[in-house]
Parts: sequence; structure tokens; C-alpha cells
Amino acid sequence: MGRYLILWEVDAARVPVDAKERGTAWLVLAEMVKADIKKGVTKDWGAFAGELHGYAVEEGTEVSIMTEMMKYAPYVKFEVHAVGTLAQVEEAIKASMK
Repeated sequence: MGRYLILWEVDAARVPVDAKERGTAWLVLAEMVKADIKKGVTKDWGAFAGELHGYAVEEGTEVSIMTEMMKYAPYVKFEVHAVGTLAQVEEAIKASMK
């Protein structure tokens, strides 16, 4: 199972202009994120202050991560980066020295 840094961005073109509609939509997305945290898939999540961007740290297989991201389409876009642990980096360094 891998660990992934996910940079997310809400599609501004899909954000409702009406404040009540917008708030309702944000709360639906927030509940989805809370469910992912409760399931243990999302390990950390945050939004950048004043922006429609943020990040998440998730663990899973490539397929499970892709499946999780598809739930948020077409409202949220993602940039996903596989993350190596310190132990994995040390292993790679040692292997490159041979």
C-alpha cells in the first residue's frame, strides 16, 4: 500500500453564485472528506486559506486512490504524487551505491 500527497482544486466554474447553494455544496464535500477520514483512507486533509485549493494525504493502492478521486468528479481536480518514506529513500540511496 502506498502513500500519496494529493493536491486538490475546486473547479471555480462549478461553484454556485448563491451563498446558500454554495454553503450547501461545501457541506456535502466536507461530509465526504469526513467519511474518507473515518474510513482511514485520508490521513490528513487541509484547505489553503482564502483559496479553492488544498491537500490531502491518503494511503491505498493506485486503484483505490483513483476510485476515491472519482467520487469528487467533476467538481474537484487532483494532482497526485506517490510519496516515499524515509526508509524507502534510504533503501534507494544504499542500492544506488552498489
